[in-house]
Amino acid sequence: MDKNSELEKEGDAFSSLWFKFRWLFVLFLLVSLAIWVMNSAIEGQWDKLFESPRNVRTFFMESLWPPDWSVLEPRAYPVCERTGWLDFTCSTAWIGVMETIKIAFSATVFGMLISYPIALLAADNLNSNWISYPARFFLAACRSLPSILWAVLFVIMVGLGPMAGIMAMTIYTVGYLGKLQYETIEGVAKPQLDASKAMGHGWLERSFGVVLPEAANGLISQAIFMFEYNFRHGTVIGIVGAGGIGYYINLYLEFLQYDKVFAYVIVIFVVVLILDTISKLTRSLFNDEKYNKRHSWWSIFLPAAMVNHPEEK
Repeated sequence: MDKNSELEKEGDAFSSLWFKFRWLFVLFLLVSLAIWVMNSAIEGQWDKLFESPRNVRTFFMESLWPPDWSVLEPRAYPVCERTGWLDFTCSTAWIGVMETIKIAFSATVFGMLISYPIALLAADNLNSNWISYPARFFLAACRSLPSILWAVLFVIMVGLGPMAGIMAMTIYTVGYLGKLQYETIEGVAKPQLDASKAMGHGWLERSFGVVLPEAANGLISQAIFMFEYNFRHGTVIGIVGAGGIGYYINLYLEFLQYDKVFAYVIVIFVVVLILDTISKLTRSLFNDEKYNKRHSWWSIFLPAAMVNHPEEK
C-alpha cells in the first residue's frame, strides 16, 4: 500500500508539473522543430544570417539615405495648374496615393456587396451542406491566387490602368472578406434563428432581417479592415501595371533609384497611419458599449493603459 501511495503521489506530482508547464514544453518543441526545418532549408549556411545586418546597413547608408523628396514636387508634364502649397497635388507621390485609395475604396465596396450574399449561402447555420460547400469553394477559389496574379490576368484582359487593379482587388476582396463574413454569420446566436423560423420567416427574411442586424458591427469592422488591407496591398499591384503608386515604385526600382523608392515607402507609411486613425474613429461609432469613448490619436503608438487617465477607464 505504501508503494502504491508513493507511486500515486509521484504520478500526481508529474501530472501537476505537466499541466503547469505544458505550454512551455509545446513552445520549446515548436521552436526546436522550426530551427531544424530552417537549418535543412538553408543547408546550414547560418553565416549569411549573421552577415545580414552589415549588408542592410551598407545598403541603407549608400542607397536609401537620405530619401529623395523630389517625388513630392510637381511633374514636369503635364504642366501643373495649381499654385502655392497645393502644387504637391501634381506630384507622382500624391497622384499614386490617390489612385491607390480610389482602387482600394472601389474594390472594397464592390467586393463587400458581392461577398455578402455568397457568405449567406456559405454559412452552414443557414443552409445545408450541398449549398454551403459550393459557396465556400467559390470563395476559396477567389482568394487562392494573390491579388497581384489577378492583376496580371486583368491587365491582359482590359489593359493597363486602374480598371485592372479594381477588378483584381474586387475578386480578392470577395474571397477574403466572404470568409470573414460567413464565419461572423455562423456566430449569430441560435435562439434568434430558431425564433425567426418559428415565426414563419423565410430564408431572405432571416438573412436580412435577423442575421444582418445581429452581425452588422462585425461586418462593418471587417469592411473597414479590408479597405486598409486593400490600400496596403494595392501598392503592389501597380508593379504589373494595374495602377496606383506601385507603378512609380516599380519605375524607379528599374532605374535603381532606391532613394526615391524609400521616399515613396515613407509616404505610404504616413498614409497607412492616417487610415488606421480614421478606421479606429469609424469603428468606435459602431461600438456596442454604453459609454463609447473615442480613440486617442496616441493609441496608434502607445497601449491604452499609457494613454487613458486612470479615472477614465
